Amino acid sequence: MPRGDKSAYTDKQKRQAAHIEESERKQGRSREDAERIAWATVNKQDGGGKKSGSGRKRAKKKAA
Repeated sequence: MPRGDKSAYTDKQKRQAAHIEESERKQGRSREDAERIAWATVNKQDGGGKKSGSGRKRAKKKAA
């Protein structure tokens, strides 16, 4: 996956980034800065893209 590729992000994460970017633009930031801040915020909140990986929806371990 090339750097900057957003395909690993869920639709919810993409919507969050768009909303944050719009908010930053309203505060007077450039498009590039607003986009950078938006994706950095999404990554900080969710830990990056979430689409792949086995067992993503698996419940926590049960006590024995």
